[in-house]
Amino acid sequence: PRRFRVDKMRAARLVEPGKMVCDDAAILEPKEGEVLVRNNMAAICGSDLHQVFFGSGNAASFPREPGWPGHEGVGEIIESKFAGLKVGDRVLTVPGGGFQRCFADYQTLPGTWCLPLPAYDGPVEDLLMAQQFGTTIYALRRGNMDFTGKTVAVLGQGSAGMFFSWLAKHMGADKVIVTDLSSARLAQSATFGADIAVHGDPEGKALREAVMDSSGGRGAHIVIEAVGRQETILQAIDVARPRGNVVFFGLPDTNQTVPFSYSKFFMKQLQMYAVVGAQGEDDLVSFHKALDWIARREIDVTTMVSHRLSLESIGKAMSLAHERDEDALKVTLTF
Repeated sequence: PRRFRVDKMRAARLVEPGKMVCDDAAILEPKEGEVLVRNNMAAICGSDLHQVFFGSGNAASFPREPGWPGHEGVGEIIESKFAGLKVGDRVLTVPGGGFQRCFADYQTLPGTWCLPLPAYDGPVEDLLMAQQFGTTIYALRRGNMDFTGKTVAVLGQGSAGMFFSWLAKHMGADKVIVTDLSSARLAQSATFGADIAVHGDPEGKALREAVMDSSGGRGAHIVIEAVGRQETILQAIDVARPRGNVVFFGLPDTNQTVPFSYSKFFMKQLQMYAVVGAQGEDDLVSFHKALDWIARREIDVTTMVSHRLSLESIGKAMSLAHERDEDALKVTLTF
């Protein structure tokens, strides 16, 4: 039985490109293997901004599904048709494709995408950061790269970029160089392991200068692109050293072809890969590791959230997260 019997909920809806409103919606009954979660808090991800403002990967009609595209949430299970979870369990939700609807009072999703929250005496907001953290752990595990003593460049210092910086340092990187267009994010980046922070420019001149100065003119051993824009994709290839590694993590901001210098890629003998869909990982081990590191305070995420808004303010929350001059770091929604 459901802990609280309700049939309607508040839910954010994308009604046209770039415009989200708070509306009433029906609650989806969980099917076999699914659970119904009453959301306590959700966070806005950079990929949400790409979906909402750029429409990347989205050719659907409007309005979109209630709660979409939210996929970073924490809440309490109030109905369970999944053997591994019971009513009252507090969980981190990491829904994959087709179930990314946590910008709402309730979300219905497979129980396999819910991770019980560990014991932790801090705010649940800290544990919410494990969703984004887990995707970055997954991204680097896929590459099986050696960071020890290496020069690493991270393009983008949203929450994912900051987590990549921390992971690079944690895995033994000598120099971590980061770039972003937000002064607030750059100011925060040192907290997560950045040694050098440079303000981005369209041509990537400042980044290139910083990387070359720090590497004796050779370039970065490992470059992580956590933005998804055409200019940063090209910059990532440009600042990588010969036989270096490039990780593309940022969701593309366009469905159009992005031209790049194949000659530069070829002559440098780069290894490059793109990564998405951490929710498809067996047993979600990267998300479990993220929760564990946060709960044991191996990483301090207490300064990551800069803005906390109500669900009714979804439009303002999206704008805060999207506009670079608003000094926003991570933006969360409370229910």
